[in-house]
Amino acid sequence: MENLEGKKILDVTCGSKTIWFDKDNPAALFCDKRCVDLVGIWKSGNSKGRRTCMVSPDVQCDFTSLPFPDDTFPLVVFDPPHLKDAGETAWMTKKYGKLDENWPQMIHDGFQECMRVLKEDGVLIFKWSECQIPAKEVWDAIGQKPLFGHRSGKASKTFWGCYMKGVK
Repeated sequence: MENLEGKKILDVTCGSKTIWFDKDNPAALFCDKRCVDLVGIWKSGNSKGRRTCMVSPDVQCDFTSLPFPDDTFPLVVFDPPHLKDAGETAWMTKKYGKLDENWPQMIHDGFQECMRVLKEDGVLIFKWSECQIPAKEVWDAIGQKPLFGHRSGKASKTFWGCYMKGVK
């Protein structure tokens, strides 16, 4: 088990940490079920550069079964895969992961695990891209809407939501 001393933030789906300004923040513990180095595998659109993606979590684990005690972290970040219709070798699949046909149960179980490891009154930041699945379907799977949130992105299809343990 990773030493949790000083760790106040748990990112359960860190991927290549694209949402982080400080990718080495000492207060954060980064988790992902993948540990891969995808440097130079796909050519970018202009064929002059190469796409890179390195997924190197502190703890390799599945967000539906976190290896941490109950009530551990005051802040949890949950940015699960949001693609269900993408090729297995597609860049987006490799970079962000892919949902299977049981995605509602997977997202529900992941949300429950995030809430389990949150301290009482802890905050869960949830990020979702509606490019293939509307946020309403995700909230239905989770069983509750966020307390508040914000849409961003070119077409406002990325949703950031905030939950608090103990508050519906």
